Amino acid sequence: MNLLIISASLNPDSKSRLLADEASSALNAKGIAHEELDLRDLPLPLCDGGAAYGDPHVAQASKILGQADGIIVASPIYNYDVNAALKNLIELTGKGAWENKTVAFLNAAGGGSSYMSVMALANSLMLDFRCVIVPRFVYATPADFDAGEISNPRVRERVAECALATAALTKQRCG
Repeated sequence: MNLLIISASLNPDSKSRLLADEASSALNAKGIAHEELDLRDLPLPLCDGGAAYGDPHVAQASKILGQADGIIVASPIYNYDVNAALKNLIELTGKGAWENKTVAFLNAAGGGSSYMSVMALANSLMLDFRCVIVPRFVYATPADFDAGEISNPRVRERVAECALATAALTKQRCG
């Protein structure tokens, strides 16, 4: 079983990256191997429907995603949706990288009103790529963070629950 945690924020002070780090810690605590992909470390071109697909970073991202059986996506929420960097990654890598994956979401947003915003992406991944969406996700707001860390213990617990549920479901699906 190969698990991947994607940190989709390009912001150096990302709160969603803190969620990704917490998921990694939870998996490490249980001895569950996983890889991490921080989109800050893999500059991708904007998907243009043409030449962008030939970029070597796109090939690298496709390979990393293609090797994963389960993916935990940590993304900020901007304007009631996941960020453009994540959507761009999905557009560039597509079916070959995302098909039949187990996918979970960890989201950090500016307020509580857009807690359902990840559903558009979840539906797209289910319908377009036959992904199995983990029915447990984390939605955190600025009140859950302080001084560059997750300050809400319940959010920490929920991140661990999501990460471990993703690992269990992925393992079950891998046989």
